[in-house]
Amino acid sequence: MTASGKSTVARRIAEKYGLELYSGGNALKALAIEAGYKPLNRGWWESQEGLKFLQKRLRDPNFDKKVDQKLLERAKQGNVVLDSWTMPWLFDSGFKIWIEASKEIRVERLARRDRINLKKALKVLEEKEETTKNIYRKLYGFRLGEDFSPFDLILDTDKLDADEVFHTVSVVVDRLLLKKCYA
Repeated sequence: MTASGKSTVARRIAEKYGLELYSGGNALKALAIEAGYKPLNRGWWESQEGLKFLQKRLRDPNFDKKVDQKLLERAKQGNVVLDSWTMPWLFDSGFKIWIEASKEIRVERLARRDRINLKKALKVLEEKEETTKNIYRKLYGFRLGEDFSPFDLILDTDKLDADEVFHTVSVVVDRLLLKKCYA
């Protein structure tokens, strides 16, 4: 979910293992640019313009369908880390990780990241997540943040910083996927 640390750990894992990173959010931003939006600043998704684009996505599922088709095509090629809210349900292969954090922690992270006050961070986080959940429920029928059945690992990041999350995920990848042992 928003500000859980998903994108940060995805980027770092891709770098560590020499894999390509393919971000659903970046692909959606490219489509937003084509539609006349200007998603150039950090925290754009939580801005007024980003939330307007989110409402447009709710009305027109073609944005998400295009992105998910690209993600599926890239996933089938392999050697990629997907930063996506949909792929765990849409792609059968791969190692799927859910990065969890409480709403309170995510609001604090979002406020710090986007340099906004806590009240505004809570408002935009709730609006963004409710609309996003509705988009995916309407489009695919799954319940984002409620159905964890596709996941191989669920990691609560409330008490972990970005380095600890990265280290934890790296150890799991090493041991379970690469069969590395540590002395």
